[in-house]
Amino acid sequence: MDQGNPRIALVTGANRGIGREIAYQLALKGLKVLIGCRDEDKGRHIVDDLRQEGLAVELQVVDVNDTESVRKMAESVKNQYGRLDILVNNAGVLLDHGVSVLDIEENVIKETFETNYFGALRMIQATVPLMKENRYGRIVNLSSGLGAFEVLKGLLKLKGSSPAYRISKTMLNALTCLVAQDVAEMGIKVNAACPGRVQTDMGRATASKSVVEGVPAPVTVAEGADTAVWLATLDEEGPNGGFFRDRKPANW
Repeated sequence: MDQGNPRIALVTGANRGIGREIAYQLALKGLKVLIGCRDEDKGRHIVDDLRQEGLAVELQVVDVNDTESVRKMAESVKNQYGRLDILVNNAGVLLDHGVSVLDIEENVIKETFETNYFGALRMIQATVPLMKENRYGRIVNLSSGLGAFEVLKGLLKLKGSSPAYRISKTMLNALTCLVAQDVAEMGIKVNAACPGRVQTDMGRATASKSVVEGVPAPVTVAEGADTAVWLATLDEEGPNGGFFRDRKPANW
């Protein structure tokens, strides 16, 4: 699309950290980016900051944990833009750092799954119809290597199991594969990205307690966003249904 009719991208959890950076990098590429955020005041602040740099961004209030909020988001996007080309499911929580699976409370698991898995599912179900209409779409799910089976099987020495977070990312990876299969003939590509251990609030919190023993969060926010931005802007020959880190295939 030309500059007068840019693609429309929505990034959830874009008010801070890696979500903000993904939105920033997409906007730098000339896309119109919707800053997905459940807190309107925080979202307005980010929109104002990015507009000062001459970037085309708009606020889109959405709470991925609320089905009605997601429905209203999809309706708003359709009414304002007539389409959605890119969805980046970035919104996520880590509530159980340092907790063993033997001790995790059920409510913590449910709250984690509500955002990290069901939130992404809600967003996908709400936006795929918009992509299908134009036979174009790119969906990127922000996952984690901590949910990969090769890590879950204990090939890396970890302190703090974070079972709810890690299982939610395993579920997100499975969702990526299933959705990719169902939309393959619609011009839509769905992939998962592992940003690595990024220097965000979440990354610093886990680094302070050594999730990977003795190793601080090594990845800058800009570096962590790169693979998601690449997947969000794939051409027709790009992959579908994959898991990537540093623009390279990662093991599930």
